[in-house]
Amino acid sequence: MKNPKVLVVGGGLAGCEAALYLARHGVSVVLAEVKRIKANPSQKSKSFAELVCTNSLKSKDPNSSHGILKHEMKGLGSLVLEVGLKTSVPAGDALAVDREAFSAQITQVMEATKGIEVIDVEVSDPMAFAKKHGCHFTIIASGPLTTSPLENWLAENIAKEDFYFYDAIAPVVDADSLDYSKLYFKDRHKPVPEEEGLEADYLNAPMTEEQYYTFIEALVESEKVPAQKFEDYKFFESCLPVDIMAERGKETARFSCMKPIGLELPDGTLPYACVQLRKENLIGSAFNLVGFQTRLKYSEQVRVFKTIPGFEKASFLHLGSVHRNTFLNSAKALNWDFSSKKFPELFFAGQITGVEGYTESASIGLYVASQVLRKIHGHEAYIWPVDTGIGALVNYVMTAKKPSPSNINFGLLPKVELTKDERRDRKNRKKVKKTKASAAARESFDKILPNIIPLHESVSSRV
Repeated sequence: MKNPKVLVVGGGLAGCEAALYLARHGVSVVLAEVKRIKANPSQKSKSFAELVCTNSLKSKDPNSSHGILKHEMKGLGSLVLEVGLKTSVPAGDALAVDREAFSAQITQVMEATKGIEVIDVEVSDPMAFAKKHGCHFTIIASGPLTTSPLENWLAENIAKEDFYFYDAIAPVVDADSLDYSKLYFKDRHKPVPEEEGLEADYLNAPMTEEQYYTFIEALVESEKVPAQKFEDYKFFESCLPVDIMAERGKETARFSCMKPIGLELPDGTLPYACVQLRKENLIGSAFNLVGFQTRLKYSEQVRVFKTIPGFEKASFLHLGSVHRNTFLNSAKALNWDFSSKKFPELFFAGQITGVEGYTESASIGLYVASQVLRKIHGHEAYIWPVDTGIGALVNYVMTAKKPSPSNINFGLLPKVELTKDERRDRKNRKKVKKTKASAAARESFDKILPNIIPLHESVSSRV
C-alpha cells in the first residue's frame, strides 16, 4: 500500500502503543484524543496514557502471568513498558510508576514522534473521520470510558446490545497527614531491610479484631454512589470495591485486600487485618490504598477511612470513585485480529475489546497494530498461539460464552504436563506449573516473533 495512513482513536495505553508501533514502521498516524478539550469524570490530567486506577503495572517476575506479557511487550518494542521502567517507584516485585511522570513522558513521545499527528477532537463517527483525514484503517482504542457520541455510534453500528461494566478507583492519601507511630513499613513475606536508611516498599496500617469488624460494619452501612440511570452495577470480579467485599461477608476483605499474612508487626506478631499503602511517586509524598476501590460517596470515604489506624488526621489527595466502563462482545462483533466483521478496515484495541488491566490493554494495542501492519503489507491476519500471553488473552475474548473482562492469568493458558515426581511435590507443584507455563510462553513467542513483524522488520525500542 502506498503512503499508508491509520487513524487511532484514543490516547490511552493501547492507543499510544498502537500509534507508536505503526509510526516506527513507517506508517503515518492520526492520533485523535478528546480529553484535553472534554475530560471524563475519572480523568485528572491532560496527559496521554493516564493511569486512572492503581499506579501498578503488576508483577515483574518472569514466571508470573504479567511477566509473560511483559516479555512479549518488550519483544514488540513497548513504549508503556520502557517508560514504566524509567518512571518506576519502589513496589517490591511489582512495576509501579510515578503516574504523573509516566503519563508526561508518554505524551512527550506521542507529540515528538515523526509520523504521528495528534489532534484534540471528539470523534463521533470514526468511519467519516477516517475518510476526512485520508486514513486507510482505523483503530478504536477509546478505552472503557468511551464518550457518549462514539458509544452511541458503536451501539448502533457494531454492538446492538448493552456493552458495559462498572469499575472503581482507590483513594490516594497525603503522606504527611498520616500518623506513622501507628504504621509500619514491611513487604509481604519479606524481612525488613537491615541497612540504615532503607525501608520496605509498602506501608501498613494494622487492625485488631475489634477495629476490623467496626471498619467492615462502617463500610456496609455507609452511603454509596448509585448506578447510573436504569443500569445495574456489573463489576469486574478481580477489582471489586472494598465495600462490596464487606457486603459479601465479614471475613471477605480479610482474605483479600486486607489479609495480614506475611505482614508481621515489628514485635513478630500478626495483626488481625491490615491495610496496605503503596507509594504513588518516588519521593513518597502520597500513598495509594491498595485494593481499596470504592463506591462510597466522597464524604463517607473521608469519614470511614479516617477510622483506619494512623488515618485519624488523613488528608486525601484523590478520593475513590466508580465509573461506567464500555466493552464489546468481541466474539460476536469482531474477527480474531480484532477487526470489525461489518467494517474490515475498522479495528479495536485495549479494554474496549474485553481485556482488563493496564498491561493487558497495552499489549492488545501492540497486537492490533501488528495486525494492521500485516494488512498494509498485504499479509493475512496472524493468529497467535494460545500458549503465549497475548494469544491466551485473545483466545479468551473470542471464545468466552459470556462476555466478562479478564486479566491475564494462568487459567487462560494451556495445561502443562508434570512429571510423576513433580505431581507428588505438593509444596512446589504450583510454582513448577507456573515456571513451566512461563517458559513455554516465552519460547512460543520468540519462535513466532518473525511472523508477527512483516518483512522481518526490526522494532526500535528507543523512546
